[in-house]
Amino acid sequence: MGCQIDNLSMEDTLVKVEGFVQSGQPHQHVVVNVDKLVKASRDESLRRVINDCALVNADGMPVVWASRLLGTPLKERVAGVDLFEALMERAADRGWRVFLLGAREDVVLAVRDAYLRKYPHLLVAGWRNGYWDGEQEEAEVVEQIRASRADLLFVAISSPKKEIFLGRHQAAMRIPFAMGVGGTFDVAIGRIRRAPRWMQQCGLEWLFRFMQEPRRLFRRYFIDDMAFIWLFIKEAARR
Repeated sequence: MGCQIDNLSMEDTLVKVEGFVQSGQPHQHVVVNVDKLVKASRDESLRRVINDCALVNADGMPVVWASRLLGTPLKERVAGVDLFEALMERAADRGWRVFLLGAREDVVLAVRDAYLRKYPHLLVAGWRNGYWDGEQEEAEVVEQIRASRADLLFVAISSPKKEIFLGRHQAAMRIPFAMGVGGTFDVAIGRIRRAPRWMQQCGLEWLFRFMQEPRRLFRRYFIDDMAFIWLFIKEAARR
């Protein structure tokens, strides 16, 4: 459907990230779900950023199911929330420095404190909320991140802003692994509940999320993302 996705399991992904950190060179990561595929089909700049990323995971069972129906099955779903948790644990074990960017000030501070309690040896190189105005302030954010010498950068900003921000500045920030995590910070501190495991496995996590924020998510799930069906039909016909 126009986006390249790496056929990797969670463990494969973690091994890949470890190699990125050891290299010291900047790499951008992105997860692709139904909503992002739809957005990328309409936004060439977003599609280009996704396909330029060093690592792309499928975050969404419908994407995995579509890959199977199209004859190029992906190994598994690698959810951004799960990858974030696994990388925070590995960062504490390996001594990697992490930078937390995004959400409101109270949320990002709560995430920092929660993970320092959970992993006392975690090295938090810096943190900042996800709100700034204009190019000058954005340049200051980029410099703050570069100066932190972080190994991992987690960006909790909405799509496609976070993908475009990283695509524009990752080379200058020189972070070995930079990942957009969307609403993961809210999940990490319990502001938004995660769906039960059986709903995740059945591809119904979106429904659980919708039930928590119906007004905000109705248009996304029931209007905008319906275009995914048409994208799938066109891709199947092309093949």
